[in-house]
Amino acid sequence: MGDDYLGRIGRLIRDARQHRGWTQLQLAEALGTSQSAVNRIERGNQNISLEMIARIGEALDSEIVSLGYPGPMHLRVVGGRRLSGSIDVRTSKNACVALLCASLLNAGRTILRGVARIEEVYRILEVLASIGVKARWINGGDLEIVPPSRLELEAMDTAAARRTRSVLMFLGPLMHRTDAFTIPYAGGCDLGTRTVQPHMTALRHFGLEVTATGGFYHAMVRRGVSPSRAIVLTERGDTVTENALMAAARHDGVTVIRNASSNYMVQDLCFFLEELGVRVEGIGTTTLTVYGVPHIDRDVDYSPSEDPVEAMSLVAAAVVTSSELTVCRVPVEFLEIELAVLEEMGLECDRGPEYAAANGRTRLVDLTVRPSKLRSPIDKIHPMPFPGLNIDNVPFFAAIAASAEGSTLIHDWVYDNRAIYLTELTRLGASVKLLDPHRVLVEGPTRWRSAEMMCPPALRPAVVVLLAMLAAEGTSVLRNVYVINRGYEDLAERLNAVGARIETFRDI
Repeated sequence: MGDDYLGRIGRLIRDARQHRGWTQLQLAEALGTSQSAVNRIERGNQNISLEMIARIGEALDSEIVSLGYPGPMHLRVVGGRRLSGSIDVRTSKNACVALLCASLLNAGRTILRGVARIEEVYRILEVLASIGVKARWINGGDLEIVPPSRLELEAMDTAAARRTRSVLMFLGPLMHRTDAFTIPYAGGCDLGTRTVQPHMTALRHFGLEVTATGGFYHAMVRRGVSPSRAIVLTERGDTVTENALMAAARHDGVTVIRNASSNYMVQDLCFFLEELGVRVEGIGTTTLTVYGVPHIDRDVDYSPSEDPVEAMSLVAAAVVTSSELTVCRVPVEFLEIELAVLEEMGLECDRGPEYAAANGRTRLVDLTVRPSKLRSPIDKIHPMPFPGLNIDNVPFFAAIAASAEGSTLIHDWVYDNRAIYLTELTRLGASVKLLDPHRVLVEGPTRWRSAEMMCPPALRPAVVVLLAMLAAEGTSVLRNVYVINRGYEDLAERLNAVGARIETFRDI
C-alpha cells in the first residue's frame, strides 16, 4: 500500500475510533494489539492488511472500507450559500415502513404510491423478499406487493432485519400467519436502550408470548386468546400502537386501544386498514376502536402522506442558511406546534391555502420561509406525543437555536443518547453544552465554520450536522452518510436543486 493510501486509511480509523468515544488503548485491547501499533496505523506509518481493516471496522462498528461493493458514501459541502425556489416534501418514511409491514395482513395485492426509495425501505423489502413476498417497483416510485400463501419465515434475511428497528412491526401481522416464528433483535439508529416491553405487553392480549434469547425474539401464539377489556398501552409509542393495530385488524372481534399514539404514521396505517375493510374509530385520538376482520383478501391501492419530519428538516435548512425557500406539500397538522414555536422565535413565513394529500385525508400547505432575525424561545424545547412537538423534530431546533440570539434549553427526554450527538455541532462553531444525557444548552447566534467529521449514528442529528454545514462558510466533509440515506431520498440532489452545493464521493 502506498503512503497516501495508508494515511487515508489511518485517518478513517482515527475518526471512527474518536466517534465511538474510544481511546487508542481501548481499540488496541479489542484487537489484541498494542497502543503503539494503533498509533502507527492511525498516522499511516504501518502497513495494514485487509483482514486487519475488517477487524477494526467490526470492533468500531464502522464500515472503514468495503470489499466487492462500493465503499461508504461521504458528502462534500460548500457552505455559506443561500437557498431559493421551492422543494417538495416526500412521502413519510415511518408511514411507508409501517404499511410495508401491514401488507402482510392482506392475502391480496397491495399497491403503495410514491414510496420513498430509502435504505430503511430497502431493508424491509429485503426481509419481505427473503420470506417469499413478491415486491416490485412500478411507475418509478410505486410498489406492488403480493404475499405468498405460505411465508418462508425460516429463510428470513436476518442481516437486513438487524439493520432496521422497523422489523419489530412484523410481530403484529405475523401472529396471524403462523403459530410460532422468530425475528432478530431490532437495530436502526444508535439511540441507547429502547425497550420492546410495551410491544410484548400489548400483544399478549392477543395470545402472543415472546422470549428473547440468543439475539432473537422467539414468538409463540396461543389461539383463542382475546382481549377481555380495553388494551391500555404502557407507552404512547408509534410502533407500539401500530403493532397493536395490526394485531387487532385480523382479530375476530372489537378491540379498544387506549393511550394510543395519534401521530402521522399511525393515522396513515388506520387509513390503510380501512382500505382493507377494517373499521377503525377514533382516528386522530388516543382511543382507537378496531373492528377486526379474520381474513383479508383485497386488491388495494393506497397513497401514504407526506413526511412532517422531512418538512421540518427543509424548514430548518432555510432558517440556518437565512434563505427564502418555499417548502411544498407540508402536512401542517403535524407541524403546528413547531411552527408556533418558530413564529414565537421571530420566524417570518407565509402559508398557502390548505389542500388534501393523495390519501384524501391529510391536510397540506405550501410554506414560504423568509430570512428572519431569531431570538431564543422563552420556554425549553421538549417533545411530547402528538399533538405536541414531534420527538423527531427536536434535534432540528439545536441548529435553529444556534442561529438565534440567546440561550435555548433542549430537553430530549425520550432517547438515552441523542442529545449527546447534538454536541457534534461544536465542531462547526456552535456553542452546545451537554448538561446531562438528555439536555443541552445552546447559545447563539453562531458563526458557523467548516469542518470534516464522521456522521453521527442517529438519523436526525446526522441531518442537523449536514444543515449546519450548509450554513458554514468554506468546504465541509461529512463521512459515511448511510444513516441519512436510511430516512431521506436524494436529499443532497434535492438541496442542490434549490442552491446548495453538495457532492457525493467515496474514498476507496
